[in-house]
Amino acid sequence: MKNFLLNVLATVVGIIVFLLIVGIFGIMSIVGMVASSDATTKVKDNSVLVLNMNGNMEERTENDLVATLSGMVDTSISLEDILNAVKKAKDNDNIKGIYIEMGMFSSNSPASTQELRDALADFKKSGKWIVAYGDQYTQSSYYLASVADKIWLNPYGMIDWHGLAAQPYYLKNLMEKYGVKVQLAKVGAYKSAPETFTSDHMSDPNRKQVTAYITGIWDTMLSNVATTRKISKESLNALADGMVMLDDPQNYVQQKLVDKLLYSDEVKGEVKKLLQLDEKDDIRQISVEQMQNVKENHKGDQIAVYYAYGNIVDEKMENILGPTEHQIVGKDVSKDLEKLANDDNVKAVVLRVNSGGGSAYASEQIWHAMMNLKAKKPVVVSMGGMAASGGYYISCPANWIVAEPTTLTGSIGIFGMFPDFSGLLTQKLGVKFDEVKTNKNAGFGTMARPFNEEEMNYLNTYIERGYQLFRKRVADGRKQSVDAIEKIAQGHVWLGKDALDIKLVDQLGSIDDAVKKAAQLAKLDEYHTSAYPGKGDIFEDLLQGTSAVSGNYLDAQMRTTLGEYYEPFMLLKNLNKQNAIQARIPFYMNIR
Repeated sequence: MKNFLLNVLATVVGIIVFLLIVGIFGIMSIVGMVASSDATTKVKDNSVLVLNMNGNMEERTENDLVATLSGMVDTSISLEDILNAVKKAKDNDNIKGIYIEMGMFSSNSPASTQELRDALADFKKSGKWIVAYGDQYTQSSYYLASVADKIWLNPYGMIDWHGLAAQPYYLKNLMEKYGVKVQLAKVGAYKSAPETFTSDHMSDPNRKQVTAYITGIWDTMLSNVATTRKISKESLNALADGMVMLDDPQNYVQQKLVDKLLYSDEVKGEVKKLLQLDEKDDIRQISVEQMQNVKENHKGDQIAVYYAYGNIVDEKMENILGPTEHQIVGKDVSKDLEKLANDDNVKAVVLRVNSGGGSAYASEQIWHAMMNLKAKKPVVVSMGGMAASGGYYISCPANWIVAEPTTLTGSIGIFGMFPDFSGLLTQKLGVKFDEVKTNKNAGFGTMARPFNEEEMNYLNTYIERGYQLFRKRVADGRKQSVDAIEKIAQGHVWLGKDALDIKLVDQLGSIDDAVKKAAQLAKLDEYHTSAYPGKGDIFEDLLQGTSAVSGNYLDAQMRTTLGEYYEPFMLLKNLNKQNAIQARIPFYMNIR
């Protein structure tokens, strides 16, 4: 018995020692990873910046060490990081060109793709070259690649070029099968977001605005590709109508869509020619991630670039799998803006907005914080893919607004959606209700029945008051009359280039243009930028454990599986947790 206990004790001690050693080596590895990520990268002469465009391009990506170690990483591309890398590469004499490796690329919006394309066009002004290669090109990836000096394609590859379409879907009939309805109070003939739940077809005002903005985006894409590829817009439209994606790849060269058909192993030889290297020489490559550690000039005054992207919410919303995607949390953003207002080192602020809106209450809180910030220093808004509805609400106080030509903006209007589950409970499940009450409206909001006519009148008055406030905020911010704003409001969605004509924005351009304007307003001769809010600390990620990471990973998989149905599913699920007044753009803005 004594020997048995000694053996058990020895085994336990051995396991503890083993785990301790593994833990020590694990911590050393993590520290090494942190040190390497913080180390300054030196760019070698005759280098090439490689853009691996495989995955979905988002506004920003977050640090997620636990996800990296566990292998649960989705393929997201950071627009912020790529723009930063391209800008550094332009000014670095050791980088001779950019090689774009095209995979299954998609973007969160046409405006984001255009912003990157414009940055690449600006890179070419330095006299350096850009080449692109892909086994196949999606429409978004071809639009991006069309800025390159040379486009190469696999001899058995494909180019998808088909035009744009928006296909709204409607869940009203599906919900009614289960006894669920949505009662609606809204202001704005063009405010079409609720139609997903309350209609079975596209309204005439919505059809009008959707036609206008997809036509405008397509025209911008046609013009840009026509200029760089030297193909007429008429020819590009004919190719789109003719299902060019199923054409013989040999014809792509004749049609000027690509310059040469190459297998992947032949691409190196072409790049070596551009670098004037011998066949035996290696190509010196530097990635977007490595470029983040290339030393920058931080002389001069600081301009803060604050990223506000995602749905606007009162409180951090979580889905059934754990933490969800990035959100604009009203109280958190308001606190952050207050800190920037009180930071004497920050001389101006650029608010980068990429949001289709959300809670009108949270939008009002951020508006208030923006007004306090503007009272102390210049504030410029840079609009990304969307800055509409609540996204425009938080933008309108700025001193100056910069938008991309294909930004979706405006949508000045609000609504309230109230789910009615009484049919599900009483008709489908056989639940019975009875009632005793002390006052006339004591049962307001009960699940036993839908709102009556009088209650809906109260709700409509409440929503109308919120719309009047929204409209007044815009009128004051844009220095126009309420009547003038009403003519372009009613929930109408505008493209950035059209919003310029009606004075909803002040300038068309990129985030760099917004920074330059902020420096001008602050009267700064020398300046640098700092990004806010800071990305999460990797040691904090470790202390939080893997549950949050798993939630993010599973949420990404859920988004991939549900596709365009993800947003309405999550809105319906969390409807009772959100503010009654919503300033939100429709879900199907991800056109294809």
